[in-house]
Formats: sequence, structure tokens, C-alpha cells
Amino acid sequence: MPAVELRGITKYFPGTVANDGVDLKVPAGKVVALLGENGAGKTTLMRILYGMYRPDGGEIAVDGQVVHIESPQDAMALGIGMIHQHFSLVPVHTVAENVVLGLGSPMSGLDLGRVSRELEELGGKYGLEVEPDALVRQLPVGMQQRVEIVKALYRKAKILIMDEPTAVLTPQETEHLFGFVREFTSMGNSVIFITHKLGEVMAIADSVTVMRDGKLVGTVSPSDSTEMDLARMMVGRDLELLSGDRDETTGGPLLEVRELAVKDDRGAAALDGLSLTVREGEIFGIAGVSGNGQQELAETICGLREAVSGKIVLDGLDVTGLPASRMIDLGVGYIPADRHRDGLVLDMTVEENLMLKGSSSSDLSRNGVLRLDRISEMAGEMIRRFSVKTPSSATKAKALSGGNQQKVVIAREIEVGSRLLVAVQPTRGLDLGATEYVHSTLMEERAKGKAILLLSTELSEVIKLSDRIGVIYRGRLLDIFDRGRFDVDRIGLLMAGIEEVRHG
Repeated sequence: MPAVELRGITKYFPGTVANDGVDLKVPAGKVVALLGENGAGKTTLMRILYGMYRPDGGEIAVDGQVVHIESPQDAMALGIGMIHQHFSLVPVHTVAENVVLGLGSPMSGLDLGRVSRELEELGGKYGLEVEPDALVRQLPVGMQQRVEIVKALYRKAKILIMDEPTAVLTPQETEHLFGFVREFTSMGNSVIFITHKLGEVMAIADSVTVMRDGKLVGTVSPSDSTEMDLARMMVGRDLELLSGDRDETTGGPLLEVRELAVKDDRGAAALDGLSLTVREGEIFGIAGVSGNGQQELAETICGLREAVSGKIVLDGLDVTGLPASRMIDLGVGYIPADRHRDGLVLDMTVEENLMLKGSSSSDLSRNGVLRLDRISEMAGEMIRRFSVKTPSSATKAKALSGGNQQKVVIAREIEVGSRLLVAVQPTRGLDLGATEYVHSTLMEERAKGKAILLLSTELSEVIKLSDRIGVIYRGRLLDIFDRGRFDVDRIGLLMAGIEEVRHG
């Protein structure tokens, strides 16, 4: 008897069928991977199981009994937990407070000291240590994702939905997570694992269910399939992989960071005398474990954070301390790690999001009055150029799939970043097709002579795209590798702070 069974699940949204008669069986003690491009209907299906949406058709059975799940509280009562791709955390509360929110007891009556001790025990057991008293808003993206995982563990789910849980984890953290998943399922519990990383599917899944355009494509065993087979099922075509060939000619230095020191939100040192140079026509990749200063580096370069000391030079001009508005005027684009929090205004339209940083330009406004006809024309051009799938430019950004939301951010920032593009986790949470698109777009901008600073915790992505790689650890670059001498083992050791490998 399956632990969970979804039968003929159908869900309509205005203008689209998100789920079209989908069946899914999740056996007890097994890991079922759910694959599909953004917009395929995976997350909608799981939100129905978790009680966030109500289906328009079909039924759900838990342990063989048909159940009616009308809220996440109902789901949790049935032992169903969900780790969301986009965090459901309250930034102004502590980790411990976030974990107990929604459990039904007044906050004033809870023993947060006991909760903190239990979280420390959970973190130590599964290699997912958190700081119970830390404010969530002060934590880097990777640590916030870890809080989501611990939050689900704390609630003792026996059926765990994991929506892109490794998106910002290091390889070592991912292995720890996999160890937990294996232990969790060995006790008879079940996991539904949503991911776009085919290597993870092959490593952790007992079966793979693939969705496309809201429908079930099929269920296969990883042992009987290859990664290319799964990719073809997901996208309905063969992916065009980036060629390894590239023009290695670069121009002069466009961005120079000299002995930069910066503090994080808690006043601790985030960057400690970091220096780097990015040339025209070059992708300079930063490899490192999340939380080692990458976010602070990007924000300082883009005028969103003040430097304690050091200099930032853009094409010979000292821009240290200039505000974000001035950096935009100087041709600096910024693709943030969190498109929902920092990249988009979700309740604004696609058109409004595309013109956010250009509204003061003479092309889009005149005497302080927006030129709505020109803005509409510009938005249409960008939607076509970047293949944004949207009913119209007047559609709200929150109605788009994750991949198309990212395309809106990238389209805007490429237009803004005429000289320098700072890209942080540009493919986080994206499917294979959307990732392929982002990678190709970055390579096209590189070929046009643009300088690109790429910051990603996906080492494979950094190696694939970069002309040079700098390894960051605790706010310092430990070494820089040219494309001809990338050494994954050495880079990995440096990411862990083992500097002795610099000299072999």
C-alpha cells in the first residue's frame, strides 16, 4: 500500500491547466524524484498535497484512506511536511521562533530554550547545524535553506516533500542531506524529492516521475535510465550543450577590486582585504561555500553596501561608495541570488519590472512623465528577445513560472549592465531548459565584450562558464585559476579553507 497516492489530480488557473489528471504513487520507505521544467506543474501538485491549494478534481489517499487536505495544518496532522524552494520564513524572527510558528501554541507560552536545544541536537545529528537565536534576515541564503530543512525535521514528518532542497547547499552539505534522506526512508518514511539536478536523481531516487505541461509523462527507474533519457523526457527534446570552444581574447581590466574590507549585517567581517580583476570579454567565476562573503562582495560592487576600506575601480574610475543609482548609470547590472526578494516586485506587471531601473532615462520618461507607449514597446521587444513566456506584458510577475521570472530579471539587468554584469546564483532553482538558456545568454554577453562576475555555489556551473576562477573562503580569495589549469580537487579543498594545496 502506498504511503501517499494522488489520483487524477486536476488544477486550473486562469488561462492554464496546471495539473491535468495527474497520478502519483509514493511507496513507504522510498524516495520518489519528481522532475519537470519550471511550469510543468510539479510544485502545484505538491502544494495540493500540502494543503496550500485545493484540487479542482481528483483525490488524495494517505495510508490507503482518502483524505481531504484543506490547509498545511491538515497536512502536518497527517504527517506530511514540505520544504519550500522559496523560503517560508519570517525574516525578523529568530531561527527557533520560525521553527515553532504555526504549531498552535502561543509564542509566549513556549520554552524557546528547550526548542533551541532540540534544534542543536537535530543539527548535530544530521550535519545541518543552525544558530537558534540568530535572526533569519541576518543569515545567508544557504543557511536559510538549512533552517527550512530543520524546521521540517522538527515537526516529525513521515512523508517529506523536498522542493529543490539542495539549491544552495555545498556538495558536502548535499551528501549530509542525502545521508539524512537515506536514514529517514530506512525507517519506513517517504520522500518526494523535486530537483533539476539529474545527478542527484541518479544518486538518491528509487523511482523518477516526470511531468511536462501539467501532465504525467511517465515513471522510470534510475537504474534503467540515463541522465540524457531523463532530460529528454523533461523537455521533450535534446538539449544543446554549450560548446567547450571559446574565443579566449579578452580586453583590458574593466573592474578592479583592491584590498576590499566589508562587514556583514551583524557587523562581523565579511570581506577581508579581497582583491580581483575582471577584464572586458571575460567571465570571472567565484567558487565558494555559501556564506563566505559572496553576497557582500556583489552588493558592495553594485552600491548596495558600504565598504570599510579598499577600493572599487570601474574602467579607471574610482566608484567606491557610489550609490546603486549611480552604478546603474555607469552600466552595472546585478542579478541577485533571490529573484523574489531582490530581483522582482511580484505584484507589479512584467512591463513594470522590466523598466524599474530605466524609468528615469530620457527614452522612457520626459519631464518627469513616463512615456507609457515607449515603455510598452520596450517591454514587448525584451519579452520577444529573451523568450519570456507570459500572456502579456501586463501580467503580474508572480503569475510567471520561476524560469520566466528569472528571464525577466536577466533581461532587465543585461540592458542595464552595458559594461559589467554581476550575477549571483543566476540559475538557482531553474530547470535544465532554463539553465541552458541562462548559460547561453551569459556566454553571448561575454562574446560582446562585457565583463561578467559570476558568483555561484554550483562548482560545475562556475567551471563550465568561467575564464578564470577565484576561490573565496572567509572573505579572502585563496587562489585564482586560469581556464587551462582548473583542478576540481584543489578548488574543492580551497573551498574548505585548506590553503596548503596552493603549492601542491
